Amino acid sequence: MIQVRRDAEIYEKEGGWFHARWHFSFDEYRDPEWMDFGSLRVFNDDRLVPGVAWPMHPHRDIEGLTYVVEGTFQHADSLRGDDYPVLPAGSVQRMTLGSGAWHSEQNASDTEPMRFIQLWIMPREAGLPPSVEQRVFTKEARTGRLMKVISAEGGDAVLVHQDAAVYVSSLPAGQSLSHKFEDGTGGYLYVIRGEGRLNGDRLGTRDTAKVRDEPELSL
Repeated sequence: MIQVRRDAEIYEKEGGWFHARWHFSFDEYRDPEWMDFGSLRVFNDDRLVPGVAWPMHPHRDIEGLTYVVEGTFQHADSLRGDDYPVLPAGSVQRMTLGSGAWHSEQNASDTEPMRFIQLWIMPREAGLPPSVEQRVFTKEARTGRLMKVISAEGGDAVLVHQDAAVYVSSLPAGQSLSHKFEDGTGGYLYVIRGEGRLNGDRLGTRDTAKVRDEPELSL
């Protein structure tokens, strides 16, 4: 089953120094039909104006995953302060908040806006030691294919403490690709930019699709 949700249906929040689109219930947004999807609890598409930082705030027992869409991303936390490399577009970060930590997302540029997608995946166990992993991936590496950037195995991808994976792709016009699912698994697809078809359904920019009980996807 494929459940398409259009751009106009997603909750939008304008905060002046930030602009957010919350796919699942978050902060003041409450929708019992959109609380989570499997181990995926949060999917936010956020923008920060130049030079601004999301204030330090605490979490625990979540895997906080960040994909940098545009601009440059700076991270700070209660583990190492702001002693982290600045991440360009295409980069991925995981922060295991486990037993508890504070963190902050920041726009590293004083002149350019920054856009990032943040996911919360619930870990397979509680109380993990807090940790951070960051990697830079290029557009060339994801062009024409689904590139796994987060996985339960780690390796060439950022490790996540759950049976989950995140893929990204820059698919040129006219090209197609497919993805097979193991029994009992599903997926959440998001069109960052552009338009295409998912198993025949037309999707446009910022449209999403929940996928259940589908052996294979065709994009």
